[in-house]
Amino acid sequence: MAKKSTSTKTTKSKAPTATTGPAKAKSAPTTLQETLAQLKSLGDEKTRAHNAKNGAGDNQFGVKRGDLRILANKIKTNHELALALWKTGNIDAQQLATLLIKVDLLSADEMERMVKSVTFVWVAEWLHSYVVKEHADKETLRKKWMTSNDPWEGRAGWQLTAGRVAKSPEGLDLAALLDRIESEMGSAVPEVQWTMNACLAEIGIHFPKHRKRALAIGEKLGIYRDYPCSKGCTSPFAPIWINEMVRRQG
Repeated sequence: MAKKSTSTKTTKSKAPTATTGPAKAKSAPTTLQETLAQLKSLGDEKTRAHNAKNGAGDNQFGVKRGDLRILANKIKTNHELALALWKTGNIDAQQLATLLIKVDLLSADEMERMVKSVTFVWVAEWLHSYVVKEHADKETLRKKWMTSNDPWEGRAGWQLTAGRVAKSPEGLDLAALLDRIESEMGSAVPEVQWTMNACLAEIGIHFPKHRKRALAIGEKLGIYRDYPCSKGCTSPFAPIWINEMVRRQG
């Protein structure tokens, strides 16, 4: 009887599975063109519409401010890129520029040109927060801007003055500031009126001696009395603002 032949069953070995490593992060843009392309890709229609509603022109992509900060963290300080971004006049590029600029390398003349070239109030806010109030020549420029007819210089001058009232009032003539506010704020352009009002509030908050007059000026002028405020926010109407801040101080 013939024996059954036995065969050895061979099994195919499985090919090694490729392991997928972490995706490489996109390198930070380094040129003006690359950065503008990145900003354009981050643009958002709702943000563009919101900006436009608050006074922005068409030269914008509509990048959310949080996304601007994330991009700035990727790029890090880049003074030359910041200056190039600012010159585009694009509001997203200009806001990004304020986060990238090296203030120590910026001359007083350059900063003054930047202040005068602003076209959107939120750009002015970032420029003040990250550049103007950090500049070594801010006090010299503050004095100059307090007598300027340019609305953005005037705005910056009063904003710096409000900061001094709150933190380093030595040498300021508060009564004279109140005289100017009382006579000028009612007819001031909106850009200047906002920071002049902030100065009025800071005087009333920090100086009990001048509080009664500051409250009276606010009531008399009535500026921002009916300003719409989100829940939990303090009204910019000076009497409400002053009284609320004083209450919080206890």
